[in-house]
Amino acid sequence: MKYCSNCGQLVRLAIPPNDDRPRHICDACGSIHYQNPKLVTGCIPVWEGKILLCKRAIEPRLGYWTLPAGFMELGETLAQAAERETWEEAQAKVNMGKLYSVFSLSHISQVHVFFLAEMRDAHYAPGPESMDVDLFILENIPWKEMSFPTVSQSLRYFVDDLQRGKFPLHMQEIHERSW
Repeated sequence: MKYCSNCGQLVRLAIPPNDDRPRHICDACGSIHYQNPKLVTGCIPVWEGKILLCKRAIEPRLGYWTLPAGFMELGETLAQAAERETWEEAQAKVNMGKLYSVFSLSHISQVHVFFLAEMRDAHYAPGPESMDVDLFILENIPWKEMSFPTVSQSLRYFVDDLQRGKFPLHMQEIHERSW
């Protein structure tokens, strides 16, 4: 960051009083600009025991399969963002269930959050960011073609939890890029 988003003046990088890390500070208007992790939210949409996956039509990971997910927008709750992303990427309407998995990816300043979800009906189609969308039985999940570690791990948790009949909240840290 070079310029203040409030007044347009140059900013400097320094540790503000009573803080513990460098921030962008504007001496002209006194603004301190905090940079925080971005939230990615999505869901595991299920229809009659099958999981809805989207094949990415955009980078990163063009051509790989993913759960419907994306960056949260201002003014949304986590669940609303996951529901919107499911519509945008898979043209599917879902009933959001419980929060299911949370991943901290500090190396890229992101937090990924997935919910359990039931599709309202069998309608789905590729949205602008998907080249294909399909329902998969558990045995046919394309594990080697998964887009991101958080997607693969959420699906692994789901398959294991389905066998146990219990769906606890899963939290995990992912320390480096593994794709």
